[in-house]
Amino acid sequence: MAAPKTAVVEPLVGAVVQGTDSTHFMVFDSKTAELLSHHQVELTQEFPKEGWVEQDPKEILHSVYECIEKTCEKLQELSMDISNIKAIGVSTQRETTVIWDKLTGEPLYNAVVWLDLRTQSTVETLSQKIPGNNNFVKSKTGLPLSTYSSAVKLRWILDNVRKVQKAVEEGRALFGTIDSWLIWSLTGGVNGGIHCTDVTNASRTMLFNIHSLEWDKELCNFFEIPMDILPNVWSSSEIYGRMKTGALEGVPISGCLGDQSAALVGQMCFQEGQAKNTYGTGCFLLCNTGHQCVFSEHGLLTTVAYKLGKDKPVCYALEGSVATAGAVIRWLRDNLGIIKTSEESEKLAEEVGTSYGCCFIPAFSGLYAPYWEPTARGIICGLTQFTNKSHIAFAALEAICFQTREILDAMNQDCGIPLSHLQVDGEMTNNKVLMQLQADILQIPVIKASIPETTALGAAMAAGAAEGVDVWSLKPEDLSTVVMERFEPQIKATESESRYSTWKKAVMKSMGWVTTQPPERSEPTTFSSLPLGFFIMTSMIMLIGARYISGVP
Repeated sequence: MAAPKTAVVEPLVGAVVQGTDSTHFMVFDSKTAELLSHHQVELTQEFPKEGWVEQDPKEILHSVYECIEKTCEKLQELSMDISNIKAIGVSTQRETTVIWDKLTGEPLYNAVVWLDLRTQSTVETLSQKIPGNNNFVKSKTGLPLSTYSSAVKLRWILDNVRKVQKAVEEGRALFGTIDSWLIWSLTGGVNGGIHCTDVTNASRTMLFNIHSLEWDKELCNFFEIPMDILPNVWSSSEIYGRMKTGALEGVPISGCLGDQSAALVGQMCFQEGQAKNTYGTGCFLLCNTGHQCVFSEHGLLTTVAYKLGKDKPVCYALEGSVATAGAVIRWLRDNLGIIKTSEESEKLAEEVGTSYGCCFIPAFSGLYAPYWEPTARGIICGLTQFTNKSHIAFAALEAICFQTREILDAMNQDCGIPLSHLQVDGEMTNNKVLMQLQADILQIPVIKASIPETTALGAAMAAGAAEGVDVWSLKPEDLSTVVMERFEPQIKATESESRYSTWKKAVMKSMGWVTTQPPERSEPTTFSSLPLGFFIMTSMIMLIGARYISGVP
């Protein structure tokens, strides 16, 4: 009797995707890029004061361990051998700032999230120190001085948290973005954990020289940051260390990318001029500019796109950042309560097919690119007695698309060659109404990858391609073809321009709402009790009546 055939098992690669709202672990086949299994854990955010956004670093770490263990269990249930997982890549939210004690492994303060606005007064103070004719900060980092970057968050922590000050004085403190915290912890923590980051995450701190690819002494002196607390900077694809515990103990961690760079790699935008837009908590449009730093004259950032190997050349990108994209849908759900699930926003918007003149500017954390206007705040305007929750849901989706249009316009001006189409990814791309709206507003085709989470795919590709792992080829002829879904514009350009013009007027009205730092509160407040949500709800009730908000005729 013939022996049963043994299935050919290809090497597998795992990817940790640690975002603002949730953590995923996904496992891919390195030869076909097929997603084999995954697990997701939703995270909590803390809002102790108005404009403050924090997360618990230990909750983030535990969510990573849970996702890895649960995914491995699912693979075993599918009769897949987890020993075939040959590498792990890590992709994380950027700028979010963590400081911890290297002797105990305990965080010294909550992670200050990229959306956090508490540092506005710090930014204003620092701005006065920059010579008007020599913005050395932007020329070295590619970033405007804003609340967005890690350096100002770190400066605030050092100024205000005595526990951190003491740890720095005693040589116990380590700083890192989320990738550094995770890799240090996963590779052993207090028992030999590797304190490192990659060039893409480092480039978002405002302490990193994107030309020399190293921490910059002049920048560190400017922000008064001790350089001995900074992680070592590596490429985006090399073996940093190995998992020290859990189901994947001994597996190398060999890929590390900021989430938007990971999505660029996952979309296989390796050629100069290729661009992608990721729809997550925020919205991020990146265009590969090759080995050349292109500095924007229209409010975009210059950033490191990737460096896929220790001896490989660095590639740069122009980036437009929108603070609030998916977060606005979560706000409709958690704060206004007009939807019960995020998916319901698509159904409501589809019912009406129009905002009926309602404009939504979701500037909860000010306006990012191309305005960089921290005084802006969210507004809903153009309301009538006819307006109901479906129109507001449509306006929220439309706002995401209009913000992308603003960034695309700026990018086309900086690059000189208009994009002929836009590649998109992220969980929100499952919303077909949103994707069609985006094509209508941009007046170019929108092309969606069949795998929404290209961020995970990019991290896995970087990990699998690392020297010493070598299970994933990045040669153009070896890259797997990703199935795409295409959305073509279905409205006339004149209608698109008219709607965009109206929305731009609303943007102007959102600016200048905040002129001073919010007053200190004696009691912590929850996000749902912030004044913004209260005033919007109150004004809508006064304008259109509770029965119209609920959609009751």
